[in-house]
Amino acid sequence: MNEHIPLAATEQQVAAVYDALHDARSLTSLAAQLYAEAMGDAYPHEVDASSSCDWPLLGTLVSRLRLGPGQRLIDLGCGTGGVGLWLSRALSVHLTGIDISPSAIALATRRTNMFVPPGQAEFHVATMEATDLPDARADGIICVDAFGFTPDRIAALRETHRILRPGGRAVLTSGGRHTHPAAPSWPERAAAAGMELEAEEERPHEPAMWRRLYQLWIEHEADLRGELGEQQAESMLTEARTRLPTLANRRSAIVTLRRPR
Repeated sequence: MNEHIPLAATEQQVAAVYDALHDARSLTSLAAQLYAEAMGDAYPHEVDASSSCDWPLLGTLVSRLRLGPGQRLIDLGCGTGGVGLWLSRALSVHLTGIDISPSAIALATRRTNMFVPPGQAEFHVATMEATDLPDARADGIICVDAFGFTPDRIAALRETHRILRPGGRAVLTSGGRHTHPAAPSWPERAAAAGMELEAEEERPHEPAMWRRLYQLWIEHEADLRGELGEQQAESMLTEARTRLPTLANRRSAIVTLRRPR
């Protein structure tokens, strides 16, 4: 989900916005039901993510990360942890999740024993630009629908380079516009952070998913207001009405970066 946050917002203000979102979502299954309806049989129910994560994306993450048992995965902007925990179990890897929202981290921590044994996953409050993790900590990194909301994307990529071991891969989703020639290309972004672009694959079905989801939010306005409260419902409805007209020009991709050996 994309929140409307002022560009000048402080770190604490951003965290508070996401805390309110996650707290409201934790009290009802309505949001998850609408995501499931929008995605159909591509929706991975167990993951329960508020993002574009579907079964095809999970498959691409597995094939692009190429992790072996016992290696370490970092999930940047992990939210309530579902994507990283699913991968941790599927690949038998250790997981560290990072998110700016203390509420999200608390919810992710409570979900851990649903997926993996004690000690296989941990979650910490931090930002993508400053994870507070050791150098070369990660064998692989994921970032699902969070990279576009970091205030300094090159700083976030440089931090990704720092915490990724040489030869390791970072796989992230990326949203943009087909007609936006001023935006830096992924080879340019990767080079600015000391990384190499290994693959950039479009997800042509994703804008249609967001269209279905936004239409469902609008159709269920009364339910959203009743179950999530006025503030969260209004945020979702504003997002839906603002973004629906832009989806025809949306370009969605999954990008694989590699730290050179």
